[in-house]
Amino acid sequence: AIYSLINKNAVIEKAKEARDAGVKRFCIVTSGRKIGKNELKEICSMIKDIRGIGLLPCSTLGLLNKDELKFLKDSGLERYHHNLETSERFFPEICRTHTYSDKLKTIDAAIAAGLSVCSGGIFGMGETWEDRIDMAFKLKELPIDSVPINYLIPVKGTPLGGQDMLNPFEALKIVSLYRFILPQKEIRICGGRMQVLGEFNSMVFMAGADSLLTGNYLTTTGRTFSDDQLLIKDYGLRAG
Repeated sequence: AIYSLINKNAVIEKAKEARDAGVKRFCIVTSGRKIGKNELKEICSMIKDIRGIGLLPCSTLGLLNKDELKFLKDSGLERYHHNLETSERFFPEICRTHTYSDKLKTIDAAIAAGLSVCSGGIFGMGETWEDRIDMAFKLKELPIDSVPINYLIPVKGTPLGGQDMLNPFEALKIVSLYRFILPQKEIRICGGRMQVLGEFNSMVFMAGADSLLTGNYLTTTGRTFSDDQLLIKDYGLRAG
């Protein structure tokens, strides 16, 4: 099914809720290969308002070109999110609608448009440790600022529905591996952290993470702002 964009007023209300909870960035996310021209204009209008209420706007909108990304930048977008997802070797096993090269071209276009770039992947899709290491070194080559780590939540009826969920210790090892290989990058823990890490969620900072994606995700629920604020406070850390 194809769904329309969420109403602009609803998006801005969520942005205000996030701002009032102490969140610094707010991301607009769409599914699919890329957004259309009309959607791009609507999202640019949202970005202007999000910037206007004091948040740093981020977005992940698919395989956009430099001109489209420059339009977003001129509207106030601060960071573009575009995951590599996995290693170049394993990528054809999990995606057939576009190529690894398409991913890299979009990242290059975002950088050329003057945007900060966030790029990472999803773990637990059947990849090997070699795949995980290969992606980390590919990310090391790229002038990106933030690396999101997501964990697959197998959903029955989907192509990866039969995968076993990662155990929490393996998930934490991935965080430590990426911190070791990417010491200068921001390591952000995102989708699947509550489902995969469970009671070990609080150990992500000890493993090497320095930020969290809070709130709900594209197809799954996450943690409340207040719960994540308490987690940060309990560790004696400061949200910034």
